[in-house]
Amino acid sequence: MSRRYDSRTTIFSPEGRLYQVEYAMEAIGNAGSAIGILATDGAVLLGEKKVTSKLLQTSKSTEKMYKIDDHLACAVAGIMSDANILINTARIQAQRYTFAYQEPMPVEQLVQSLCDTKQGYTQFGGLRPFGVSFLFAGWDKNFGFQLYMSDPSGNYGGWKAAAIGANNQAAQSMLKQDYKEDITREEAVALALKVLSKTMDSTSLTAEKLELAEIFLSPSGEVKYQVCSPEALSKLLVKTGVAQPAADSS
Repeated sequence: MSRRYDSRTTIFSPEGRLYQVEYAMEAIGNAGSAIGILATDGAVLLGEKKVTSKLLQTSKSTEKMYKIDDHLACAVAGIMSDANILINTARIQAQRYTFAYQEPMPVEQLVQSLCDTKQGYTQFGGLRPFGVSFLFAGWDKNFGFQLYMSDPSGNYGGWKAAAIGANNQAAQSMLKQDYKEDITREEAVALALKVLSKTMDSTSLTAEKLELAEIFLSPSGEVKYQVCSPEALSKLLVKTGVAQPAADSS
């Protein structure tokens, strides 16, 4: 029955569904996982890298984490070419706001503006939805640290902890059980690593398969975005008990 209605993003089925948008969400369910956690002193983003080949020259660059502005970053799950377009759009919008008003763009305003663009691609003929979901983490003077999740439909919502990508339902259940209101950034990192280690398809968790980024305030009050190095991430995996320490070859 659905075949008559799933060839266009602008045609509703008799049940009131837009199949192309739902298919885009299904595509994200097969992408590498990403987890975001809001802490009292910052925000943590953790993502699973799918491309880990040592032959890839750009493998040391981030695949899941992107800085949008000095006060805002995002984690991605889905089609990366689609994500690049939206990330560039968000960066331009952030810089235009800063140029016009001489202050950073509020986090939710930027997220809402980007989601309006995504929604437009579900409403006009000849276009397909962006096959990508985002976790946005940022800070502004109005609401402090914030975490938002958005999907291909253009919907977004503020979360204390959220997961996108493969096995996101299982990850979301674990986050719901273990999250606490007064969690610190260090505890949030440990929780994200624990959840991802249990929901990833891979049997062994290594620093080469993960990307960790944090947003926090420096002692001077400046917003900092920091991507964890593979060496530091390896130590964190051992410290949290997710991975075993490397055997001494000597």
